[in-house]
Amino acid sequence: MTDPIPHERTFPAAREEAETASQQTSVPQTEHQSYRLAFQDMDFLLREDLRPVRFQLELLKPELLLDEAKIGSTFVFYGSARIPEAEKADALIAAASTDKQRRIAESLRAKSVYYEEARKLARMASRCPKGEDGLRHFVVCSGGGPSIMEAANRGARDEGAETIGLNIVLPHEQTPNPYVSPNLSFQFHYFALRKMHFLLRARAIAVFPGGFGTFDESFELLTLIQTGKIKPLPIVFFGKEFWQRVVNFDALVEEGVIAERDLELFRFVETAEEAWEIVGQAYAGTAMAPECDK
Repeated sequence: MTDPIPHERTFPAAREEAETASQQTSVPQTEHQSYRLAFQDMDFLLREDLRPVRFQLELLKPELLLDEAKIGSTFVFYGSARIPEAEKADALIAAASTDKQRRIAESLRAKSVYYEEARKLARMASRCPKGEDGLRHFVVCSGGGPSIMEAANRGARDEGAETIGLNIVLPHEQTPNPYVSPNLSFQFHYFALRKMHFLLRARAIAVFPGGFGTFDESFELLTLIQTGKIKPLPIVFFGKEFWQRVVNFDALVEEGVIAERDLELFRFVETAEEAWEIVGQAYAGTAMAPECDK
């Protein structure tokens, strides 16, 4: 028995059908929105009833594109969108017109050191070679915004490496920083799906000083590990003085609301070198050991 004549597919591709549909004769029936192909009908896709479908699409699109980009694992950076690099912090101090503004600007200037540490750590992670399977590991991933996020993507760019930005739609303008690789720049409507994508490929997390957003992301991560929903991974909090001032971790233990061992889920560091050493120790002797040039 001979094999049938080979062909690519039985039915036309959706793209072809969409093109054909766009060329149909204009009559009252074809002009009505009910006649639109479902996947081309934005009014239909944005209905409240379609939220589960939009969830699925927002989960699936980045996943497919990251797979196609051969991203095997990521090094995720969380941190403030308000801590500038040193030069910009100096400009804030110079522009301050009140004592309060000056105090805040000086506080941000003191934390601008973390901009440089984030950039340095991202450079270290970005020197990791591809695996034998062609997958890239410890690819720098941030929220795609300014400040610490910018520093992370910038450090990867310094090394000529592609870098991921997971942006979110906000009421005010939220443009990706210029160092995110365009093909790895994603925009999300749902915070939940964005946070899931932060962790799906994560093999290490660096948490820098930040506000509500940083607290939300980092403490959800700690909760997921604490409750066994995800496996432990190296987590480093930059700036021990900052974190112990804004969160009394020991008091949480003393109050009995967390266990003392929960404080072992993360480590405090001050420099990129300390952080990278912790990551290396966590994966020493495993297939995930980062064999990268410092």
